[in-house]
Amino acid sequence: MTSSLVELRVLEGPNLYFPRAAIKLTLDVSTLAAAETERAKRFATRIGLRSSRPGAPETGFRQRFTTRAVARLVRAVAKEAGTARLAVRVRSTNDPHQIIVAFPWAHRDRAPALGRAVAEVLDGLPSPDLEEVVSAAAEKVAEATLGDRPRTIRPKIPVVAVTGTNGKTTTSRMIAHIGRVDGRLVGWSNTDGIYIDGDLVEPGDYSGPSGAGRVLAHKQVQLAVTETARGGILLKGIGVTRNDVSVVTNVTADHLGLHGIDTVDQLAEVKGVVPWITRPDGWAVLNADDPRVFAMRAYTRAKPWVFSRDPDSPALREILSAGSGRATTVIDGWVCMLVPGHDPDPLIELVDVPMTLAGLSRFNVENTLAAASAALAIGIPRDSVVEGLRTFTPDAEHNPGRMNFFSVGDVSVVMDLAHNEAGLEAMLEIMNGVRRPGARLLLALGVVGDRTDELIEKLGEIAARDSDVLAIAHKAKYFRTRTMEELDALMRTGAERVGVTEVESHPTEVDGLAALVAGADPGDVVGIMCHADREGCYAWIAAHGGEPDTPDRLREKVRTAHQDG
Repeated sequence: MTSSLVELRVLEGPNLYFPRAAIKLTLDVSTLAAAETERAKRFATRIGLRSSRPGAPETGFRQRFTTRAVARLVRAVAKEAGTARLAVRVRSTNDPHQIIVAFPWAHRDRAPALGRAVAEVLDGLPSPDLEEVVSAAAEKVAEATLGDRPRTIRPKIPVVAVTGTNGKTTTSRMIAHIGRVDGRLVGWSNTDGIYIDGDLVEPGDYSGPSGAGRVLAHKQVQLAVTETARGGILLKGIGVTRNDVSVVTNVTADHLGLHGIDTVDQLAEVKGVVPWITRPDGWAVLNADDPRVFAMRAYTRAKPWVFSRDPDSPALREILSAGSGRATTVIDGWVCMLVPGHDPDPLIELVDVPMTLAGLSRFNVENTLAAASAALAIGIPRDSVVEGLRTFTPDAEHNPGRMNFFSVGDVSVVMDLAHNEAGLEAMLEIMNGVRRPGARLLLALGVVGDRTDELIEKLGEIAARDSDVLAIAHKAKYFRTRTMEELDALMRTGAERVGVTEVESHPTEVDGLAALVAGADPGDVVGIMCHADREGCYAWIAAHGGEPDTPDRLREKVRTAHQDG
């Protein structure tokens, strides 16, 4: 017989289900879903549901009964094992025979024992001795050792936590840079690693709870900036009990179909954990132009600080009218802070913020507004915020792999992660922002293997539609369970939807970059969706006489493209 326990995870800190450490069970409830109605009623009576209506097997009514019954089962086993009160959350999945059950834990060994015991009861449903099955499960839990208490970190220094689908790495880097401009020793964690005062001390993906933990373990750090990704929240929980300022950049389709998250609304719920645990006297910095993000103000205890490119946004008006919130926006080309009852405070012109490409990069304007809001909210002086925005540049020093600009001879090269639809559209937007009239966009498209077929095809469609020359540049380290041929076919399928059938394919990002630069004419813009071999691409550019664009050179490219257009 197949076990009812599909997965048991120990979440170390705040998570989708509770603002503290929890156990997450994924359970196969096929036995209960298919049980005869009388047996389902008998089971309900044994666990204390005496007036239940289970419905017929394999119906929607039975599915809802199963969700309610399993929640009661967890409490019943816990109570018989000696735990009088236990909070339980149960969620359905896109599989009618699987549900997710979560409950807080106080002891590392006994709590998982409760999860396994619940699964054993479901395994034993065919048994005629239902009463004994539940009692035996409770006895096992009671006999289990307690184990350690949760070790979720209680920060002693200010923490800014950044999440979102796109822009969180750039935004967190900008905030960290502003903090360093102010003279603070800043530690930050992101998908590249752990940084202490600008030095990479541990490479790797530290956008989960271990990243926050390692930053806060450095006693000299005065300000922590943590990038908090979807996977870390779902698989491990957040590593700290709270943050002082939270930032949510946006929520768009990405990583759907993984870990029980199938819709953008569900993804927004995951991202919402970050403002959920913001201190009541702290600030939740929210994108007012994203309805799902703006809605997070309803369940955070923190004060709202919203940002929008539109100074007349109804969301800004709502927050400012309430009297306790703040906002950051753009007025007459200036980044401005808005405080209820005061005139706008112009901080810096967008043309002087290198990341915004003189205001042409919509996403980086939003990242700038988010970073400025968070820096001000955490208490960094206005002058330091302005200087930090002015000196943060789109290059390998400040923002590696995100919107990096180079010149290779008379060809512009743009390097960005661009890992989803919104990211790719943003990349193409800034490529257009530096394209001279009559010049072409040449794009090296690449994907990672854990995206859905639909998303991979859509990326191929967008890339083919909005570029003049398209090539595929594979990411060999990130095929996951796919093959190169399979990914190639999916990207080509998307390109064919818009009539593009001639697409060269290259085994690596460096090969794709080299081929497109070799085929470019003066003034053309080459874009590389770089993820697997960023350092290799940097080295190739340097070896072929390329140089990073300075802020002045970037402004000149934008001015030339705009004036001549």
